[in-house]
Amino acid sequence: MNGEKKLSTLLKTLKPKHNAGDYVFCFVHDLTTINIDAAVLIFKEQEGSTIIIKKELADSLKLGYSFVSAWITLTVYSSLEAVGLTAAFSTALANAGISCNVVAAFHHDHIFVDRKDIEKAMKILESLSE
Repeated sequence: MNGEKKLSTLLKTLKPKHNAGDYVFCFVHDLTTINIDAAVLIFKEQEGSTIIIKKELADSLKLGYSFVSAWITLTVYSSLEAVGLTAAFSTALANAGISCNVVAAFHHDHIFVDRKDIEKAMKILESLSE
């Protein structure tokens, strides 16, 4: 399936979905100590790897983190070549004082916001479709 590129269509059909649970970003030097099937995301950087996992798993593995987030998936099929989508929703969230960390995957965009901001963030994202 080809992803949507037209910004107006993307905004009309965002359909944000809150994925249950608390998620954290952790830094690890050795991925062999982690069940990578439990990770939402693994990104390798020069210094080591960042993983996004459920907070309970990070706690059980005694991994450090500083930000507990809620995970929102924009269920619209967006193209990786689409222009302006990230700017539109991140600006709307920023204007409300909400920090967001964005992952653009093949089919969908995923937004991680402070868990205390989830209700407000969902309302803002839903309002972009109106």
